[in-house]
Amino acid sequence: MSRRSRSKTKNQGNPPTVADPPRTRPPKRALVEWVKSIAIALLIWFVIQSMLVKSFRINSGSMENTLLPGEMLFVNRAVFGSRVPLIGFRFPAFRQPRHDDLVVFYSPVRVAFAAELGIEPKVDVVKRLIGVPGDTLAMRDDSLFRNGRYVPEPYAQHRDPQSAIPSHVLGTVLQWQRPHLIGTDSAYVPGLRDWGPLVLPARSYFVMGDNRDESVDSRFWGFLPRESIKGPVLFIYFSYDPSSWHPLPFLTAIRWGRLLRHPG
Repeated sequence: MSRRSRSKTKNQGNPPTVADPPRTRPPKRALVEWVKSIAIALLIWFVIQSMLVKSFRINSGSMENTLLPGEMLFVNRAVFGSRVPLIGFRFPAFRQPRHDDLVVFYSPVRVAFAAELGIEPKVDVVKRLIGVPGDTLAMRDDSLFRNGRYVPEPYAQHRDPQSAIPSHVLGTVLQWQRPHLIGTDSAYVPGLRDWGPLVLPARSYFVMGDNRDESVDSRFWGFLPRESIKGPVLFIYFSYDPSSWHPLPFLTAIRWGRLLRHPG
């Protein structure tokens, strides 16, 4: 047999090899890794929301014109000492809440009293911090006095001179106020514009909405416990007018001038 024939026969017996196709991950393994990535991302977001920065949306007009309905805020959870979920441990605070802070807190209002006031219980709320532990607070004709001194409030709105504490909750309001009153007699009747003077006990704060005649706040339900305060407002990251007549107001009625602002 010639050399050419032998070569041909050899090639026929050993066909040229083909490169192995690229290895692919088994579908089950790929699914597990995908689920793991999603779980890690959710865990990171949970930690950020629970301990560092939380998102909050304004749904009412109780803080107008400082904060408007349809605005979305970031809240600093770390500055007052964030709480670890499920454990109850609280990290040390960088500082304590102080006068004029806009704070987000978990409503301390009892469910039964919330029903009487016509508000939703067990929700996060935002108000302005007016008094800190040890302060003596009073209002006279819509004017605030702190520790005997008049406090200018350029942010406060007084729109409805007829608004008042409803008569059916007046007894409850008087009940929580009376132990903290000084220099008053048995004829004392608290109102929205005239009350006090009240002395704030330890770890207790007093908050009010800037839109005074449309805010259910400490004037109604009492002092805010330190443990309920989650953090101060960082800035407004989005704002739109939900009452706009335009379709899709979150796209067509954006308040561009209020974006990325720190409300004062």
